[in-house]
Amino acid sequence: MYSVADRLTPETYHRLARAVYAEMALAGITAVGEFHYVHHAPGGTPYADPNAMGEALIEAAADAGIRITLLDTAYLSAGFGQPPTAHQLRFSDGDAEAWAERCSLLKERDHARIGAAIHSVRAVPAGQLTTVARWAQERGAPLHVHLSEQTAENDACREAHGRTPTQLLAEHGVLGRGTTGVHNTHLTEEDIALLGRSGTGTCMCPTTERDLADGIGPAVALQRAGSPLSLGSDSHAVIDLLEEARAMELNERLRTRTRGHWTAAALLRAASADGHAALGRDDAGVLEAGAAADFTTIALDSVRTAGPLPRLGAETAVFAASAADVSHTVVAGRHVVRDGVHRLVPDVPKALADAVAALRG
Repeated sequence: MYSVADRLTPETYHRLARAVYAEMALAGITAVGEFHYVHHAPGGTPYADPNAMGEALIEAAADAGIRITLLDTAYLSAGFGQPPTAHQLRFSDGDAEAWAERCSLLKERDHARIGAAIHSVRAVPAGQLTTVARWAQERGAPLHVHLSEQTAENDACREAHGRTPTQLLAEHGVLGRGTTGVHNTHLTEEDIALLGRSGTGTCMCPTTERDLADGIGPAVALQRAGSPLSLGSDSHAVIDLLEEARAMELNERLRTRTRGHWTAAALLRAASADGHAALGRDDAGVLEAGAAADFTTIALDSVRTAGPLPRLGAETAVFAASAADVSHTVVAGRHVVRDGVHRLVPDVPKALADAVAALRG
């Protein structure tokens, strides 16, 4: 990962993001929340435009025809009490105040919102967590944080601070309705209660959590406690929100050996309206007058979806369909994908291959 990050420039970052965002549109995704932390040139030297890399992502989303919430990420240390490594210098602004000053220069656009992220409790010193949280709260901007993704993170946090990552975030005012914890995998009962009482959201990324062998998060318990659930792709090894929705239910079945934890409608809501809300977009994710005209259609005549009655379309989508069954994607009333073809990036596989090849050196 670091060797690729070292090669990124604003131009190659734009090419890669444009291709990935076009793949998202093909999968029916109309908005991305980008955890953006490659801020500076290698070695940590700022670009002439200190937000050149973030601007590249905003432009890439426009070129791919989707919305973006740029979750500009504070990444200030390599671990608890450890300075950034040589590879991480381009991630770091030095301290949270400098991060906030740079972020404040970013401007929202019709298709782009500006949010914030704390990469993790190990990457932002405890005394600087409040600065990031306050920046987001003062602007009404969404705030995301990778939370308890691995047990090693919990162990290191307890050793450094004598408390869990969730407890540390609560102490520094990070939790709340504008905040989303990404993964929330290894939580204590007290952690779950803190997240639920505060209304902090949970973004599950089942394909990534599975790929990395991180574990299965307590999604049912979190939702019961009051934490809204949404879904994300995280590493983008798989870009298929239908698979993410299906995986959340199937993971819970494997863990509990019982079925039916969520209806198909609830899983689709986590992949749509609640996902938009986690990105600060309360005007999308529903089909009704006055809402943003973002929607996708799924073919019910493929080898995966043929047969069920039309009234079981939601169940068919969640439990049988894949991103390959998306036929149309409309964003803000504009047809971005028609009959499975991206209208702005006609050959998405080639765009992906070319963008990746350019980073191989």
